[in-house]
Amino acid sequence: MAFALAGHLTAEAVIRHQQAHQLSELTEVVLRRSELAVDFAAASLDDLAKRDLASCAPAALQAIRLHVYQRSAIKDVRLVNPDGSVICSAYSETLEFDKGWAGRHDMLSSHDKELSLFRVEQFGGDALGVLKDVSRSSALVAIVGINANLFDLMPAELRAHSEVILALSNGEKLGDFRLDADRPLLGPISFDRHSTRFPLHATIRLEQAVLSNWNSEAYWPALAVSLGLGVLFGILLARSRRMEGPVADLDRGLAAGEFKPYYQPIDLRTGKITGCEILARWVRRDGSVVPPMNFIPLAESSGRIQVMTWQILRSALSDLRPVLRADKTFKMSLNVVPKHLLSAGFIETLRRTVLTARVSARQVVVEVTERDELDDLARAAAIVAELRDHGFRVAIDDVGVGHSGLSRLKGLGANTIKIDKFFVDTITVDASTTTIVEMLVALAKDFRMTVVAEGIETDEQRRALVASGVEEGQGYLVAAPLPFAKFSELLDSRRRSACPAPAGDVLVA
Repeated sequence: MAFALAGHLTAEAVIRHQQAHQLSELTEVVLRRSELAVDFAAASLDDLAKRDLASCAPAALQAIRLHVYQRSAIKDVRLVNPDGSVICSAYSETLEFDKGWAGRHDMLSSHDKELSLFRVEQFGGDALGVLKDVSRSSALVAIVGINANLFDLMPAELRAHSEVILALSNGEKLGDFRLDADRPLLGPISFDRHSTRFPLHATIRLEQAVLSNWNSEAYWPALAVSLGLGVLFGILLARSRRMEGPVADLDRGLAAGEFKPYYQPIDLRTGKITGCEILARWVRRDGSVVPPMNFIPLAESSGRIQVMTWQILRSALSDLRPVLRADKTFKMSLNVVPKHLLSAGFIETLRRTVLTARVSARQVVVEVTERDELDDLARAAAIVAELRDHGFRVAIDDVGVGHSGLSRLKGLGANTIKIDKFFVDTITVDASTTTIVEMLVALAKDFRMTVVAEGIETDEQRRALVASGVEEGQGYLVAAPLPFAKFSELLDSRRRSACPAPAGDVLVA
């Protein structure tokens, strides 16, 4: 009964904590999407400034109009005086729709002082102004449309009882999403996030009562588990058996070499497998496979992740050596957490491991996850530069939902960005996701990076990604992560299907 009571209290607490965590994450997504829109505008203004188009000359305005036309998220670009007053506009007719225009003293500076943000009041709805100085006598302003679909991300059970708001740090609202704006929210609670880079503030408000039935399916299973644990505890106590912690299990698995590389193929547009991502799986002696979420967080928190990473890499290089040596364009990527990247001796150990396997460094991609923040960006950028000098490629994982903005990604100097599964899941049902993916592709092109999409599960998603300009992808549409034997079979079957027909045979499309 004590375990049952504890299970009841724990289940309630865990469910509430999980709900708060999920809503906080959704608020963070709103903020990251908004930061992405600002980054996109800033990159566009940089491009115009580099091309010496900060001018009201007819030819310059024509070039700016073409630039805006190619970037659907930007509604207009204007040249302004140092005090913020408008000199000219790419689309002068849009000036008629302004209800108000902020002066320079009313604009809010970003944390790096390079950009200023302000609300543009228009008859058709508010927009976001992003200002960047190009000289002492003038600045460029991008007018970014605030699409309500950008904020339509609440789960179906909560959409009618919630409101998503984006505002500037001075309280001026830029946009919101709510199904029934006329019905007030009853007893609302709020989840807030402030941007560390821009003067932006995201809020999710929803009725507290609706949380009682949302994601509460785990209550009864948790209670049953508590009762089961009570019985198990009694048995263990009666037998006086010594209980060992999960970290000891990790150590035993590492000592026994039970952590194996699984391989997920990468392709998209051509259908040819151009590489693979190496993913860790715990294959116990009885043949059961432990999924990564059940041991990776513990390995990271206990410091075992570095030993595990090197063990997985050595095994993967041994498996893939014939493939890599036969096809010099084939690449294998390995996940590395930021702390491991910044650890002493990382580059030396990586080079020695790859050299021992007699594999080219150009075929090895180091994937740094963006979900954990890089504490020292300058040092990380130096390490990435040294890795690239030695021939390795570097990719940033989970782009769009992680900690870094795209300007920081550019400063890091990586070769590749990997679009998170969050965007792939919604690209066929949410128009704003398509815009975000197109932004990422355009910015990656500006930064001379390649783009890989993760978690592709349907052919409809694949077509939407290809239409958005994404060249490579991975996901269950092609194959789940596979042990090497099955991955090798998949490679062989793809190569056989790609072989040209013998002379005299007719190719049928």
